[in-house]
Amino acid sequence: MTGPRQRRELGILLFVASRALEQRAFDAVVAAGTTDITPAQARIAARIAPHGSRVSDLAEQARVTKQSAASLVVQLEEAGYVERVPDPTDGRARLVRLTPRLRQVAEVADAEVERVLAEWADRVGEERLQQLHEILRDLRGVTDPWWRS
Repeated sequence: MTGPRQRRELGILLFVASRALEQRAFDAVVAAGTTDITPAQARIAARIAPHGSRVSDLAEQARVTKQSAASLVVQLEEAGYVERVPDPTDGRARLVRLTPRLRQVAEVADAEVERVLAEWADRVGEERLQQLHEILRDLRGVTDPWWRS
């Protein structure tokens, strides 16, 4: 990188690639017949940990208010995509967990992500895509405060 202009371009390129990947995954879900989930709901759902997450954690990760996250969780729950269960580590708290219905939706989205990554590998080569993967993993500790190594 030689200067601020290239760094700005890099930031824009990372953002555009991320949004393109997200949109393709969402479009695949809709094309498969899931039409009762919104992009905002999908972004919250994508952050739910395998064993469940608290609404406050989802809000922080999605960078929305707790009220917005709670509203999205209610919508997802009413549609049968998530369930709330007691948190085994804190009797006062509840966890949001994926239901089998949402896991099926996630499988469709994941399959589309695989297709996109294959297209990208065809475009730039498998080795360069692998290098990008390694670089982004190296940066994860500073870009994703919720990631646990």
